[in-house]
Amino acid sequence: MKVLSVNAGSSSLKFSLFEMPEEKELICGVFERIGIDNSFYSLKLNDQKIKKEISLADHKIAFEILINELINNNIISSLDEIKGIGHRVVQGGAYFKQSALASPDNMRIIEELASLAPLHNPPAITGVKAAMEVFKNATQTLVFDTAFHQTIKKENFLYSVPYKWYTDFGVRKYGFHGTSHKYVYSKVNKLIGNDDTKVITCHIGNGASITAIKNGKSINTSMGFTPNAGLMMGTRSGDIDPTIITYMLKNKTMTVEELENVLNKESGFLGISEFSSDSRDIEDGIESGNEKCILAQEMYVKRIVNYIAKYYVELGGCDAIVFTAGIGENSIKTRADVINKLYALGIKLDKEQNNVRGEERLISTIDSKIPVYVIPTNEELIIASDTYAMIK
Repeated sequence: MKVLSVNAGSSSLKFSLFEMPEEKELICGVFERIGIDNSFYSLKLNDQKIKKEISLADHKIAFEILINELINNNIISSLDEIKGIGHRVVQGGAYFKQSALASPDNMRIIEELASLAPLHNPPAITGVKAAMEVFKNATQTLVFDTAFHQTIKKENFLYSVPYKWYTDFGVRKYGFHGTSHKYVYSKVNKLIGNDDTKVITCHIGNGASITAIKNGKSINTSMGFTPNAGLMMGTRSGDIDPTIITYMLKNKTMTVEELENVLNKESGFLGISEFSSDSRDIEDGIESGNEKCILAQEMYVKRIVNYIAKYYVELGGCDAIVFTAGIGENSIKTRADVINKLYALGIKLDKEQNNVRGEERLISTIDSKIPVYVIPTNEELIIASDTYAMIK
């Protein structure tokens, strides 16, 4: 059975097509600058990369072009071969504890939740509606970043603000990157040969979150009410004293929207280094002696270490630590900096094993008290697997 995984942005459409249940990826790619000048799309097929410039007025046209590519490359012979389409949805609130069908009622709920994820839910809705127009006979599903974290208990997901903020406005920790944390947790269990585990998963990319998982359930996670909580990130501030917000509004002429933009798009690596939001550029800056890049890296690593230590205590020990996502999979330096600061937990880095990018590998020494792994994430496969399960 062929299942398509989709991640729609406001001007982009990322996709992967899988043969299920074999979990074989047939093709993947992304349409970019949808509705903008100079739009294009790129495909990866049989280890070959293809890029084409073409006008992309909207997401529906992107899907129609995708169908033509699938047919022209002999991946499908007709549209009806694609039985399911799974859509990534960032914010499912407290309504969805698992993936769900894209029914009218469920679509209405994610539209209502758009205010909690204004940059993510509306584009996802656009993607679902466009897919429904093109793939009229396929089962459409919604796979939520937040669903995996719905096992977190109230003492961990509530904030110490008036309780009515929770009941009346939904103010609580939701957590994100759930599909990624779920995927690498299942992979590390296979590596250590045990399902009854306590694992700390570190999804470290331009957006970043750390999750404590016990026996398959998320018990705490660093992101909160929005994805701008927890760790310092590429352009996001992460945790700050909330009074800073009111202080800056009183002392600097800016609107709430402008301040929100600063905290989401001008902070983190970019804000501290005043150089770049990209970890690779930060590392280059460190090599050249840029003091602000050095400071940004030190702050970044410190916050990752603090969350790992916190969750180690909360879990009552740990069977494994996993690094994943862009920086987690590819930054040899960041992994080393973090692990070397965890020596008090008996964790030891194998420098030779850590010299790896984008590959699954054990990077701690044999005598390390906690094994540390690099595991490339595959959120698209989780989306396809959940969609396949609902069809079956």
